[in-house]
Amino acid sequence: MNFFVTVSGRRIKQGILIVIISFFTALFYFSQSIVQFPVLSAKDEPKAIYKGEKGVALTFNIGWGDVQAEPILKILEEKKIRSATFFLSGAWAERHPEVVEKIKEMGFEIGSLGYAYEDYTELEDEQVRRDIDRSLEVFKKLDIQEVELLRSPTGHFDKRTLKIADDMGLTVIHWSLNSQDWKNPGVKAIVKNVSKVKKGDIILMHASDAATQTAKALPEVLAIIKNKDEMVTVSYMISNGKVKTTLIP
Repeated sequence: MNFFVTVSGRRIKQGILIVIISFFTALFYFSQSIVQFPVLSAKDEPKAIYKGEKGVALTFNIGWGDVQAEPILKILEEKKIRSATFFLSGAWAERHPEVVEKIKEMGFEIGSLGYAYEDYTELEDEQVRRDIDRSLEVFKKLDIQEVELLRSPTGHFDKRTLKIADDMGLTVIHWSLNSQDWKNPGVKAIVKNVSKVKKGDIILMHASDAATQTAKALPEVLAIIKNKDEMVTVSYMISNGKVKTTLIP
């Protein structure tokens, strides 16, 4: 009988330990999601757009690399897609003017991903402003004159970022559907993530070299979007219907 009680006590302690570990693990991931997905705040302050009312906006971030962008552009060309939006880092655009030229010639919309890949929430105001301005200078040199959209390089932004962007005549664009392609979870997983798309969604994908499976998944992704709604640029979505916005408290 004493042996039974001892064993049961150990099991109870193990069970409690597992519950505690599970709780803090869940809390960690929940806190991470809070950092990446800001909450609603004051009504009249600058906002970040993450969802629209009409169409589906497919967006690509490019921050570094010279391998993945070309295959993605080739697939978009083969599928006769002209309504995607590319957010380019100034540093990348500066090193790959020929790819930028192709993106422009194909009629795709271009937005800024800042200059260097830095977390704006960790920079001083002037550093954020300088990084954005530097990217815009690069685009001007590449004959891209009207850049009105900004995506924070790491996806993190705060009230200061929104105010700075607004003062510079830029609209911060987030996303409502993350393909998770940068994690390289497998083509099927990327397609499954995008299969949740709904009207008005802004989809995040990548054409940087870290995302090695995006090109393979893209044909199926395009087919899914086509079956859901019309593919539109972010600017078209903003100007042709209501949009959902997010703010930082």
